[in-house]
Amino acid sequence: MTREDQEKKLGEAKEILAALGMPLKQQNTRTALVLLAMFDLSPTDDWAEVKVNTLGITECMDWMAEHYPDIPKGTKDPTKYAPNSRESVRKESVHQLVSAGILFKNSDAPDRATNDKNNRYHPSPLAIKALATFGTPSWNDALQEFHKEWGKLREKWAAEREAHRVPVVLPNGSMRSLSPGDHSELIRAVVESFAPQFTPGGEVVYLGDTGSKWIVERPEYLAELGVAVDPHGKMPDVVIHYTDRDWLVLVEAVTSTGPVNSLRVAQLKDLFAGARPGLVFVTAFQTKKKFRQFAADIAWETEVWVAEDSTHMVHFNGERFLGPYDD
Repeated sequence: MTREDQEKKLGEAKEILAALGMPLKQQNTRTALVLLAMFDLSPTDDWAEVKVNTLGITECMDWMAEHYPDIPKGTKDPTKYAPNSRESVRKESVHQLVSAGILFKNSDAPDRATNDKNNRYHPSPLAIKALATFGTPSWNDALQEFHKEWGKLREKWAAEREAHRVPVVLPNGSMRSLSPGDHSELIRAVVESFAPQFTPGGEVVYLGDTGSKWIVERPEYLAELGVAVDPHGKMPDVVIHYTDRDWLVLVEAVTSTGPVNSLRVAQLKDLFAGARPGLVFVTAFQTKKKFRQFAADIAWETEVWVAEDSTHMVHFNGERFLGPYDD
């Protein structure tokens, strides 16, 4: 196995990535090595010999180092990627290969969490069928078949995901939909139950989502209130402008982490430093049991709302109920 063999196979993998329609950023050495690892193709193997490797990210990186040692991967040890490159491999190569239908994730347990150490990836049957023809007269036909069939699957999966999304009716009567999950269900309760009771007539000017960065974002409205949204700042899940009192109500919906503690209050004050309206901080929980789990972390001069007792609130102060405070 010479360096020439390794570079030749790597070049072919990059050619395949381009033909499959991968973005230019993913037509790189790292993604090509991931492709070769998942299809278990050493430098001297023919493409007709593609096989199914089921690998986690670390296992994939180890395979690259073993089978393509002469391809530069790092500075301190050029034969392999550093351990801290794991997220780059996952987020900037594996994730895109999954999105393109070239790899499947967790066929045995699709509901595994993103950070689960047991996450595994393997080639899709469509991709195996196509790649096995690379370099033969059948390649172009197989490539067209891949794009045709994967397009059908993608449409089917998109329809299934859409069917399970969480609909949310905004105060103005318009509707949005959030990614499936308990967090989205709680955000819906904040918008449809908390807002009408405690901020009647208020404007939802920001609404986050786990599946995408935001569902409602009104930067022009916020700018009129003195708020410049920092695209790198961690926005609350829901921002409501309570127009009658001229308050900005910042709501964190908590299902597993992230109550409004002292650190989060400081972060939100910094994020909304230029706001003209007073700031009100609210942590929302689905149940009293979940509230009790985080009660010790809640910051003073903030509010708590529990969806299962939606007509009541808990205020962590003795001076007033629901309102901004001066620094």
